[in-house]
Amino acid sequence: MRWAVLVGGTGSNLAALLDRGIDIGLVVSHRAEVGALVIARAHRVPAAVLLPSRYASREAYGADLRQTLENAAIDAVAMAGFLRWLDTDTVRSYRGRIFNIHPSLLPAFPGLHAIGQALVYGVRWTGVTVHLVDEGRDSGPVVAQEPVPVEPEDDEESLAARIHAVEHRLYGDVLQAFEQQRFFVCGRKVVWRQ
Repeated sequence: MRWAVLVGGTGSNLAALLDRGIDIGLVVSHRAEVGALVIARAHRVPAAVLLPSRYASREAYGADLRQTLENAAIDAVAMAGFLRWLDTDTVRSYRGRIFNIHPSLLPAFPGLHAIGQALVYGVRWTGVTVHLVDEGRDSGPVVAQEPVPVEPEDDEESLAARIHAVEHRLYGDVLQAFEQQRFFVCGRKVVWRQ
């Protein structure tokens, strides 16, 4: 299966996926000059930068993104630090094949700054969620979750380090399981095969 990874930051999840041997045929960033692009170059993975400011609408951005994915013969998409909501046509085109990773136990703390939100709310547990992308905001079916304890002395940096360690393992596990058809979606639920 040929994957595209949509990025916008340091690229730590991209690096972890590459280390796992996931077949990444394309990296797409919504920002120029980010660490993820350096990682893509180092691994000789083709990369495209699609800057939102160059498009008249979210739909125009989505049309160019879809064309870029089609040109690279992409089968499935993994979002990793891509801070753009995908348009309806893109979600429809890749329904059931777009994954996102989020640093909380969804539906708790969707959107941006989930780690900071967990600290502000004083929760004792947060975690990592891998979910399928739908037309909503971090609202697609949950594929896998893993809790991470919030320690009394935690700040954003220390909690983020523990969350990222889980992300780097869990995302690769889920993408490989998808390739092996070890789960399927039934309505809003993801059912894992025994």
